[in-house]
Amino acid sequence: MDILQTIQEELAELLDIEKEEITPDAYMVRDLDAESIDLLELAVAINASFGIDVNDDEIFLRLLREFLEEAKDAGKDAGDFLEEKYRFLTRERIDDMLNDLQGGPVLKVNDLISYVSWKLENK
Repeated sequence: MDILQTIQEELAELLDIEKEEITPDAYMVRDLDAESIDLLELAVAINASFGIDVNDDEIFLRLLREFLEEAKDAGKDAGDFLEEKYRFLTRERIDDMLNDLQGGPVLKVNDLISYVSWKLENK
């Protein structure tokens, strides 16, 4: 089973939604209505399913807005700064997130896939 399928199955069970609703481009909070407790349970499930040590702050982009303030205070480019902090995200994805911040939480299912892939490659 691949990463997307595993995450879809875990999310479908946790959120009590159909697996088909969980696409790579779905926002975790905006589209799937995931709450903090759901994310914590998902982290445990991902850890068990893939045998990786999940950093909740990293995988769920919890420090994103703090990092943006930190970059601003240091006079650094926000995109460059986030690339250093979120090594599992592409620059294109970071730029998309920066352009989408006004819409609310930016975490997507695809970000989880990227994180798991990156952790598995760097085991």
